[in-house]
Amino acid sequence: MKFYKKLLYVFTLLILTYSCFDDIDDNAISASEINDFVWKGMNAVYLYKDNITNLANDRFTSTQEYADYLNSFNAPEELFESLIYQRQTVDRFSWIVDDYIALEELFNGTSVRSGYEFDLYPIPGSSNMFGIIRLVLPNSNASDNNLMRGQVFTSIDGIALTETNYRSLFSPNSYTLEFADYDDNGTPENLNDDIITPNGESTTLVKTTLTENPIFRSTIIDVDGENLGYLMYNGFTSNYNNELNNVFNNFKSNNVQHLVLDLRYNPGGSVLTASYLGSMITGQFTGEVFAKLIYNSDLQANNYNFNFEIQLDNNAQINSLNLDKIYVLTTEDSASASEMIINSLNPYIEVIQIGDNTTGKSQASITVYDSPNLEREGANPNHTYAMQPLVANTLNKLNNSVPSNGLTPTINMLENPSNYGVLGNESEPFLAAAIADIRGTGRFTFSIENLVKPKASSNELVPHVYEMFIDQGILDLKKWK
Repeated sequence: MKFYKKLLYVFTLLILTYSCFDDIDDNAISASEINDFVWKGMNAVYLYKDNITNLANDRFTSTQEYADYLNSFNAPEELFESLIYQRQTVDRFSWIVDDYIALEELFNGTSVRSGYEFDLYPIPGSSNMFGIIRLVLPNSNASDNNLMRGQVFTSIDGIALTETNYRSLFSPNSYTLEFADYDDNGTPENLNDDIITPNGESTTLVKTTLTENPIFRSTIIDVDGENLGYLMYNGFTSNYNNELNNVFNNFKSNNVQHLVLDLRYNPGGSVLTASYLGSMITGQFTGEVFAKLIYNSDLQANNYNFNFEIQLDNNAQINSLNLDKIYVLTTEDSASASEMIINSLNPYIEVIQIGDNTTGKSQASITVYDSPNLEREGANPNHTYAMQPLVANTLNKLNNSVPSNGLTPTINMLENPSNYGVLGNESEPFLAAAIADIRGTGRFTFSIENLVKPKASSNELVPHVYEMFIDQGILDLKKWK
């Protein structure tokens, strides 16, 4: 396209600048220069480009018109948001950052936090909320302070939790969490009768830089003489692919015949890692389509199929279980790559989904940098802005995508505040439901009539957590020039 060639020298024509930003070397860089990167990047790869008039290839008739357009926005974030297609309903997940180094660390599992996750529920008869700890990461400040799954808290630094203040209360680098006792009042399946009473106990937590191993727990359980493998997996993090493969080697060596994959708190991650996990679960479909990536109309030559593989990208042999049935545990926090596992395995094997509807995210993204081919190498040293726009729809072999309201479970369950249970223990309610189905003792029944879904979770406090990203190298950005 001739217009792209014109854009190569557009910087020399951008004379008017409305604001400046400081780069990592403290050099001034114009808003127009970063805005130019934003527009070109979105024009090149954005999934919904055809729906945005201002992203049309013939939108501008001259470089001056283009320069005036860029200068009409006071900040790159303002321009970026103007290019998003139906933010509330269609594209809920594209974003821009001013520090791509922190973004890269997030994708590698590194972030600043105390090391625990929680759900927040309404206190019956009150406008306040209470929290329940659902997960404590090892070697974290939370584990050092002996926090445990199932603990209840009602306030932070003496301030009761509400729907309007919880984000700000959790934001400091250090705060005091104040605990409470939970009484189900003899009605364990009716939250409206429950009583939450502060007990005077508290602990002060400090956020530190923490790298999370997504393999939270794996164990093998004997179920009537057959081995069940249980894996709680909390993020599709590509630098832990070898460790994930080792877990399946242990399952395979112990003749695991049933698998429960716990994705309740897994917000997603690498599409490639998801395809590897699918290959570990199966093994009998090598070379067949696991998932498809479909790009915008200008990038159709880049459409790509992830297939079931026999090797990781480091040539290590994948340890496959050759299963024809799997149990997957989900909540509303199970998103993107977690949903891809269910959707992509469905055409091949029986998938029993236990829990709640998932998030409903079928689109994948890439990190777009300010460089000639929009990749990390050669990124403009004068700033650290990057974008994470949606660039592709993901489909399974049958061309089915994950619906926007999420995947509907086979067995509908909600976590019960009166009994979160111990993860990996066969009496934990979600795992118990899978074991009951394996034993064939009748489909597990669980009443959720008087239970309520969490009002919020700790995932919402982690920026850009619900992500499914395409590893660099799969999309050849040279083809758009």
